[in-house]
Amino acid sequence: MTIYLASKSPRRRELLEQIGVEFEIIDIDIDESWDGKEPPRNYVQRIALGKARAGNAFSNEDFPVLAADTAVVIEGHILGKAENGQDAIAMLNRLSNKTHTVFSAVSLIHKHEKCLLNISQVTFKKLSKKELIDYCETDEPIGKAGGYAIQGRAAVFIKHLEGSYSGVMGLPLFETQKLLQGVS
Repeated sequence: MTIYLASKSPRRRELLEQIGVEFEIIDIDIDESWDGKEPPRNYVQRIALGKARAGNAFSNEDFPVLAADTAVVIEGHILGKAENGQDAIAMLNRLSNKTHTVFSAVSLIHKHEKCLLNISQVTFKKLSKKELIDYCETDEPIGKAGGYAIQGRAAVFIKHLEGSYSGVMGLPLFETQKLLQGVS
């Protein structure tokens, strides 16, 4: 089965390849702004569905459209994507020595709209100033939700993970496979 993937994320591509899903990329762009009031779980589901709907508008209706969104949340606040080193250092300082939540929603449109949510808890060790600076000098945190990539060098910051490793990466594979199994 071939699907359309409404995502620019190279990590989502890698994860779909990992489970043997054939896909074509649909390049979409939607407004991903958060008003600061919408509950994070609702936000990620709204954005994932919005991406899938945008992709569906440009797709051949024979192929399902898959989209996802991930938000790193600490103390009820969504940390966006780090735009530069200063941004990443500020985010990582907030995450240092604390547990945060990662909401990852995956949606599929094929005759019907479906969306599943994965919630993970990630605990960071206490980060030293040197660790923060060294990590941010790699440019790895740029463009990453919460300013880190669990699959990269930031893996050494994680003291505990409860939930889905792939969900924290940006595409919860259990939920993705569950959605894809429903497509015939």
